[in-house]
Amino acid sequence: MDLKKMMPNKLGKLLLNKYIWVGTFFIVWMVFLDTNSLLVHLEMNKEIEKLEKRRDYYKTEIRSDKEGIKALQQPFQIEEYARKEFFMKRPEEDIFIIEYKDSLKD
Repeated sequence: MDLKKMMPNKLGKLLLNKYIWVGTFFIVWMVFLDTNSLLVHLEMNKEIEKLEKRRDYYKTEIRSDKEGIKALQQPFQIEEYARKEFFMKRPEEDIFIIEYKDSLKD
């Protein structure tokens, strides 16, 4: 008994066509099962976008740090920075920290 004679309609002929089966198998293999599948590519593209954002962030940080280093070339600028950031002082100086009642944390 021939299967093609049993299914005379077009759907039956498509289901028995070997090229349709091979093509379907190939598509399923490439999308889901292969080591370089579509799903892996999508995941890698997300990772690439994340890494590019990090790269851009670090480039801007490097640029701002270079500007900060350039600004601290003079000795008086280094002294001013140390006073502001680290509350440093000269040996003969006294520093008084004034706290207002409304600025204190409870």
